[in-house]
Amino acid sequence: MLDAHAAGSRPAPPQTAAAGLPGLIGNSPAMHLLEAQIRRVAVSDATVLIIGESGTGKEAVAQAVHALSPRASKPFVAVNCGAIAATLIEAELLGHERGSFTGADRQRPGYFERADGGTLFLDEVSEMPLAMQVKLLRVLEEQCFHRVGGTDTIRVDVRVVAATNRDLARHVADGRFREDLMYRLAVIPLRVPSLHVRSDDIPLLARHFLDQLNATSRVDKRMSAGFLRQLQARPWTGNVRELKNVISRAHILADSTLDEVPPAGLATTSARRLPLDGGALEFAAGTPLADVERELILAALARQQGDKRKTAESLGIGLKTLYSRLRRYRIAG
Repeated sequence: MLDAHAAGSRPAPPQTAAAGLPGLIGNSPAMHLLEAQIRRVAVSDATVLIIGESGTGKEAVAQAVHALSPRASKPFVAVNCGAIAATLIEAELLGHERGSFTGADRQRPGYFERADGGTLFLDEVSEMPLAMQVKLLRVLEEQCFHRVGGTDTIRVDVRVVAATNRDLARHVADGRFREDLMYRLAVIPLRVPSLHVRSDDIPLLARHFLDQLNATSRVDKRMSAGFLRQLQARPWTGNVRELKNVISRAHILADSTLDEVPPAGLATTSARRLPLDGGALEFAAGTPLADVERELILAALARQQGDKRKTAESLGIGLKTLYSRLRRYRIAG
């Protein structure tokens, strides 16, 4: 998961015991099948296309392919194709020479050069402009290119792993994606299962994320059996990413035990501004989290005219959690 316009070299994540693969958690049949496929694919040099819904962990799969490959000691460079402006994507991928366009005040290697010897992960490849698709196909075929504004031939040894949450065949039919590039990328397709397909992995994933949060916060919060049952009852349309965010919110709101899953929907997002009678609450950077939370609760109570059930719903928490916070902050109830 990349920042909106970010890409860069990253070490592969540490080995995890759950799936036996770096960065992947799960013991379900679907994950064991994916693990076996990754292990077979990793030792080859073939181009891989990872297909899966948003939030399923496609980049983790790409990193696992890299970590198990002979290229593991070389760079893993991740690029979000959908986050780069169409006018800049060629310069970002292939690099540019000084003076090649306005603002190009120095020579800059592109992501292909930075990934030389290693793996280049092209996330959201379906969002790549058609003009760049032609150039990408040529680079894949020839493993060489010219920087924007340059004449020297740059040769690289890069394995490309691409990912998409779209139906590329439909994109081809609609004229938005080149058919020859689709087949060139999908030499080996890997499908990442949605979380609802592997619901048995939810407790394992939840405990993994909770352990991470406890380690970061230096606390020892637990999950109740009821909390885990609530997790497994959710549809998880946002997949593993949504699960991780829910665990994070529940961890913040819980005292010592996570026992209520925050309701689904936008109301569960952690807002920094809460509209109130046409205005908003604003907090200076560095305001203690407890102070922010207390003021948000007070504002929500005022807006809901003291109705605690509506207040809890507006804050995206359970009524039991709200009462716990009222006691903690000594807010008269």
